[in-house]
Amino acid sequence: MKVFCLDQKLQIITLDFQFNDQGAMRAPSGVVRWSQSGGAPLTDYATVSPAPAAPPPPLQYVYDERINQRLAFWQGDITALEVDAVTNTTDETLSECNAVSERIMLAAGPDLKEEIITRGLECGTGEVVVTPGYQLRSRHVLHTVCPNYLPQYHTAAETALHNCYKNVLSAACSLGARSLALCVVNTPRRNFPPDLAAHVALNTIRRWLETSAAPGVVVLCGCGVELSPLRALAPLYFPRSAREALTAAARLPRPPRDLHDRRIRIIHNPHSNSDTAEDDASACDSDAAAEAAAAFARACAPDTQRLLGPHSPLASHSPHTQRRMHDHDEYERLLRRARSEDLSEISGIGCLYQSGVDRLGRPVVVFIGKWFPIGDIDLDKAMLYLIKLLEPIVRGDYVIAYFHTLASSANHPPFSWLKEVYTVLPYKYKKNLKAFYIVHPTFWTKMMTWWFTTFMAPAIKAKVHSLPGVEYLYSVMARDQLEVPAFVTEYDMTINGLHYFQPDTSST
Repeated sequence: MKVFCLDQKLQIITLDFQFNDQGAMRAPSGVVRWSQSGGAPLTDYATVSPAPAAPPPPLQYVYDERINQRLAFWQGDITALEVDAVTNTTDETLSECNAVSERIMLAAGPDLKEEIITRGLECGTGEVVVTPGYQLRSRHVLHTVCPNYLPQYHTAAETALHNCYKNVLSAACSLGARSLALCVVNTPRRNFPPDLAAHVALNTIRRWLETSAAPGVVVLCGCGVELSPLRALAPLYFPRSAREALTAAARLPRPPRDLHDRRIRIIHNPHSNSDTAEDDASACDSDAAAEAAAAFARACAPDTQRLLGPHSPLASHSPHTQRRMHDHDEYERLLRRARSEDLSEISGIGCLYQSGVDRLGRPVVVFIGKWFPIGDIDLDKAMLYLIKLLEPIVRGDYVIAYFHTLASSANHPPFSWLKEVYTVLPYKYKKNLKAFYIVHPTFWTKMMTWWFTTFMAPAIKAKVHSLPGVEYLYSVMARDQLEVPAFVTEYDMTINGLHYFQPDTSST
């Protein structure tokens, strides 16, 4: 699948916005600026007069030609636009499969997906993660996560969707982007009513354009079905004349509260007897709002619960969060034990140690499989020593080199213990691990590694590399930085010979 094509010719829309003598930006061909669009009868509110008896409504969104010049619509493939930044709507693991995300991932090439996997990138609901555009015609990709919509908790869902658009716009401004291709963030699987989502999007964009002094153009992209609600409601928020602004105000009966200003009121004692009816009403409103917020948190997908703090009362209802809290507490308990107990019995074996750094300056942790005697070692203490050694290292990027040289079944740790270690170790261990090298693997090792990383540790699957010899490590680290036992190099020479691999270090 390629980028948007028409009549077998590749169509690329370049958003190279120019300014004329009056300071107005000229629109490129194919992208319709809102100030230049003619309203159809159903969407042009300037042709509709308010009721004669109604008093003139207050103008919520005044007519502003310069703001209208900064909004454009584009119906088609978002990857066909040559802009400074594009928006990707996805899930918290940045791996959701939807029409927009699949186009962006395919056009960006494998490097974008590799970066997401190797860096362990994650994005919370309403937040933004920025990555390079790679093979896209944009410099940056702004990933955001739309919330799930539940009618009974619509206020929380609207606020989260507002944060999606606001944070994307703010991130684009911080990057110095002069053109942003903004997709429709709410996907069908999120169950957002299209008209409600359009109101949230247009209100957020209008308020941001009013307050942002940075020059730039926001291009709303999508297919016809996605853009229809936005185009139909755009005159309410971006009137194209003073008359249209007056009539649009009549269509919005009360000024909408900015979503980011919404707050849940908290009183000191919601169960106390109030002296006035007003206090009683405030208490009831606060109780109802707090109860609704808690119910909304419980109803959200498990991934959304990660936005809540580990000790938040709203998070206590989620089994996923409870499990994370239990694992966190268990790790803290093991860390205290590792710092206090005598682990000289394990450290004296010498199977686990740090050996220099790689060519990027990242610490290298070496594990010698043959020196790990499963039958003669206390696995609990082995885990404590692992935590004690790695705790100061994993605060930044690091790599692991595991030597399976001459290891036998007596050196294979049980899968139950490996699963326990992987579960207890916190997220920073997986995130900051940049590579896991297995030297001299056997067929059994390769099969078990595939099974373990596929079904138990998928977060590190792309970081595991099997190497047939020691010298393959020299492409990522200098010889004088790798310290291994003599039997490893002797075995390596017997099966591979001398200097069988010459790494290319010209790029390092």
